[in-house]
Amino acid sequence: MSTTQSERLRALLEPLVGEAGLDLEDITLTASGRRRQLQVVVDAEAGAQLDAVAALSRRVSQALDESDVMGETEYVLEVTSPGTDRPLSDPRHFRRNEGRLVKLSLKERGELIARIMAVDETGLDLEVPGVKGRKPKPARADFAEITKARVEVEFNRKAGEPDDDPGDHPDDADGDIDETTQEA
Repeated sequence: MSTTQSERLRALLEPLVGEAGLDLEDITLTASGRRRQLQVVVDAEAGAQLDAVAALSRRVSQALDESDVMGETEYVLEVTSPGTDRPLSDPRHFRRNEGRLVKLSLKERGELIARIMAVDETGLDLEVPGVKGRKPKPARADFAEITKARVEVEFNRKAGEPDDDPGDHPDDADGDIDETTQEA
């Protein structure tokens, strides 16, 4: 049975990421000429903290050095958290973004911009913002009807609207993770 490099990387890294209390979101290996880059994307319920990702980066680097999964060619290892532009696809992605504004592409209803109010096993309870002084309206989207979803970046929420705790999300500039990069 043949195993691809991607499968071998996932088998090596998933246990390390899990032990660190993080979720492995993606592994991407790119090559440009002789230069190769291995990007490992991790996240956590409360956001991936910089110290945890830095420690994981060292463990991943050591595990890769001790294995033959990357071969002998040099590469750059990047351990990072997902950015705000990452697609939301798993229920955990939506749970982690409760209270945030999202843009959804729905099979039958087209595009919808709404705030995630609650997430359950089948879908999302949403609040569609009111326009021109109108009150927001509740809405529902089942996971089965969502074809695409992304967080909408809000630069200026109105006074009185609920605000996220800046320590709750990895994209905030309060010491949470952006990325850790090291040469292998």
